[in-house]
Amino acid sequence: MRARTDLFRRLGSRSDAYAPDVAVTADQVRELAQSLPRSHEALVRGRIKFRVGQIVYLALSEDGSRMGCGFPKELREAAVQAEPWKFSLPSESDMRFNWIHVQLAAIDYQEMRDLVEEAWSRAVPQFVAREYAEAHGYL
Repeated sequence: MRARTDLFRRLGSRSDAYAPDVAVTADQVRELAQSLPRSHEALVRGRIKFRVGQIVYLALSEDGSRMGCGFPKELREAAVQAEPWKFSLPSESDMRFNWIHVQLAAIDYQEMRDLVEEAWSRAVPQFVAREYAEAHGYL
């Protein structure tokens, strides 16, 4: 049981002119991440990151305009090609990780929630993700 996001279905489902009704803020991302079981916030070299244990699953840029989050390597290229205004690849040194960058102005709250919960669910034990999914009606 990994996250409820059906990434295969969503990739490429919106036009290049897509703009969310209400863009997401860094504060909304932080609020959601802080509410997730076993998640904790850390300040690393001036940047806000969220971890489960030692695993970083979410990070915010210094200016709060984008987030980096855990994301399947095998879907990363397709996401960037399908929605380049929204997704971008991490730096060359971070390409070895399951990671992608997301412009917060290009996503709405529900998509942010899907991405953050998906990244978090890859960092916690499966039973924790399953309990959370059941409690929130995802399963």
